[in-house]
Amino acid sequence: MSDLGESLRARGMRLTPQRSRIIDAVRALGHATPDLLAAAVGQDGGPALSLSTIYRNLEALEEVGVVSHTHLDHRSPTYHLADHAEHLHLVCLSCGVVIESPVGAADPFVGNLLARHGFVADVKHMAIHGWCRACSAKAAQ
Repeated sequence: MSDLGESLRARGMRLTPQRSRIIDAVRALGHATPDLLAAAVGQDGGPALSLSTIYRNLEALEEVGVVSHTHLDHRSPTYHLADHAEHLHLVCLSCGVVIESPVGAADPFVGNLLARHGFVADVKHMAIHGWCRACSAKAAQ
């Protein structure tokens, strides 16, 4: 956390107790919406934090590269530590399971976009919706 404090200070920010608690909750939950983070922070023994405080701090922490987010569905974004962002999110439309796949699995797709459109895709922010192995096997029966 001291490196994080130094990194934040270099950008004119402080590692406040609220930010520290939010980072701890993100680390503990792995992937979490702001509502889940508010609930987790509310159970850590400290004072409750409002959702606006959670959102403001997540925005600031994302700006400096501490957390990252993705949209697993059409609801709230899901946050995770930025050093945990090197994967794709595969979301099953049937059972809702979220599978993490190495970002390199999308290399052919990213290469096609680059070749055809000159577009450099950042797929770490992407969720791919479809059906997991178990649900697609059930549907085939």
